[in-house]
Amino acid sequence: MIYKNIKIYVDEEKVIENGYIVEEKGLIKIVEDMEFFNEKQYEGKEIMDFSGCCVYPGFIDAHTHVGVWESGLAFEGADGNEETDPITPHLRAIDAVNPEDEFFFDALKNGITTVITGPGSANPIAGNFVALKTFGCCVDDMVIKDSVGIKFSLGENPKSVYNEKDVMPTTRMGVAAVIREQLEKARRYIKKMEEDEQDLEFDVKCEALLPLLKRKEKAFFHCHRADDIFTSIRIAKEFNLKFALIHATQGHMIANKLKGLGVIYGPMICDKSKPELRNFSEKSPSILLKNGVMVAICTDSPVVPVGHLRLSCALAIKEGLLKKDALKAITKDAAKICGIYDMVGSLKVGKMANFVVFEKEEDLFSIYSSPVYVIIDGKIVYEKK
Repeated sequence: MIYKNIKIYVDEEKVIENGYIVEEKGLIKIVEDMEFFNEKQYEGKEIMDFSGCCVYPGFIDAHTHVGVWESGLAFEGADGNEETDPITPHLRAIDAVNPEDEFFFDALKNGITTVITGPGSANPIAGNFVALKTFGCCVDDMVIKDSVGIKFSLGENPKSVYNEKDVMPTTRMGVAAVIREQLEKARRYIKKMEEDEQDLEFDVKCEALLPLLKRKEKAFFHCHRADDIFTSIRIAKEFNLKFALIHATQGHMIANKLKGLGVIYGPMICDKSKPELRNFSEKSPSILLKNGVMVAICTDSPVVPVGHLRLSCALAIKEGLLKKDALKAITKDAAKICGIYDMVGSLKVGKMANFVVFEKEEDLFSIYSSPVYVIIDGKIVYEKK
């Protein structure tokens, strides 16, 4: 497929005022100015003329539970929290995802071509997260990366779940302790493996943590309060983990301590439903960014419908976030934080041909607009009627 006569936002820094994109086998082969377009070279090829339109990298919602908690269902569609064991790193998000969840289409029609989805925050160690395309009928065919990392949770959520069961952990000390215990087991498991693999008794929980301890994947820490943020950092340093923070609601209050880290902030559209959200602020993304923090914006769907990702960005823009930085927060920086920037997040040669088309530049963060086309793997999968 060839898409021509479009204003191309390759990323937030490079813009081609009138260009064309050539897709081959689902990947971007050429991104170039129209002055280099040779009509004869592409005779017999399918060409779409998007004159006057703007194209952006497909949007990324960096933290959701799409397909794991299904829209419109209660227990029957709730597959995100295995509340029978506080330590479950071996749970795989892909086994919970239902591609028929209507939130996938909600994402798609709003320009979101990638969602990071997985378990909830009931368990101190919850399981892995998967990066998925938002179009497909079989989850295996939708996978961009089958594991972007392991979800950890601190604060009120794991405390309240296990307090009701009257088993450890019921305190912040207990939550941190069970996390450390399992990470130390996995670290010793690696040492035994290196010494004598044949004599090693298989441990599925330790096996699941090997990519984390070998720094091939990230730890994603659910945390809201400043003290929980610092506990996340403390644990990550103790075990030499690559990591990112999810939510970080009080992050703006300690932003000078978070320089160089990655934060997936959100949901932006919510009430202060529990004590640890009392310092929520729509100014947070702007403040964090000014302090050298890499920021992605998420919906935490179904907490907020995944289709409200652009609206979430608009709220942050209203409170000081620059539009170019808001675009980065749902493209380039979201991809970088989640370890998938080699595949998505910008419109560069060799990456997946996933992009979104708007009629006008001003439509990007407008509540009154929606994409006219959404392309995944180089094929039009949504067209506004």
